[in-house]
Amino acid sequence: MAIDYDKLMASKTLGQEFQYGDRETMLYALGVGFGRDPLDAKELPFVYEKNLRTVPTQATVIAWGAGGMANSGINYLMVVHGEQKLTLHKPLPAAAKISVDSSVIGAWDKGKDKGAIIVTESVIRERQSGDKLCTLQSTIFARGDGGFGGPREGAPEPHKLPERQPDMTVEADTRPDQALLYRLSGDRNPLHSDPDFAKAAGFPKPILHGLCTYGTTCRAIISSPICNYDPTLITGFDVRFSSPVFPGETIAVDLWKDGNIVSFRARVKERDVVVINNGKCTLRA
Repeated sequence: MAIDYDKLMASKTLGQEFQYGDRETMLYALGVGFGRDPLDAKELPFVYEKNLRTVPTQATVIAWGAGGMANSGINYLMVVHGEQKLTLHKPLPAAAKISVDSSVIGAWDKGKDKGAIIVTESVIRERQSGDKLCTLQSTIFARGDGGFGGPREGAPEPHKLPERQPDMTVEADTRPDQALLYRLSGDRNPLHSDPDFAKAAGFPKPILHGLCTYGTTCRAIISSPICNYDPTLITGFDVRFSSPVFPGETIAVDLWKDGNIVSFRARVKERDVVVINNGKCTLRA
């Protein structure tokens, strides 16, 4: 079944309601690696309800399951997460009742044997006030769906990294059980928990969620001298996913700071493999 371009572009869901509390906020922070040392006064506010701080990338899980492109013809068995963008309109609260409007905002045909690129957008608002909290844009690469007749040109271009050497590199560890903890924030795909399922998918063992790697790089930037543990400085967080991480590996994040833009790239230290590329963290001006 081929993608139906008109039906795909008409895909939208409006007014879906969700809510989260301090429990979900602390669980997400633990899932991306905060709180390793329970006596660390700089990290404790992310995992303890006293003066609780929120990791900006938690925005990707507060409305888990929102949206959808049902009956559009996409072969979901061949879909991979290509890019993730986040714009924060205000700092993410530690608890909120929210409403979500989701839609497909673009689809590009790379050719019959080259797949398709599809971009969805979710606007998340505080339910009572109607104020925007954040906007998420997610790009998927539908490897089996090229040749559907959509536009060939105009797909979003990735953020370009500076050509100079990084200004600094920050390391962020992951634990062998990281995926088991992170999945409790919403994504229970067995690829990240079931060894037999992972082997059937071609991996030697379960892999870390791409969005867990995404959150871990945010943790690295928050803990760096750039933010000095102030998450409210971050107003945007965009990445391109390159390769999976295995739980227990160390993620080395190369950073370039130019004004209020922090460009970044993440590598697995043990294998020297780039796992996130073309990263762009926007700071409050």
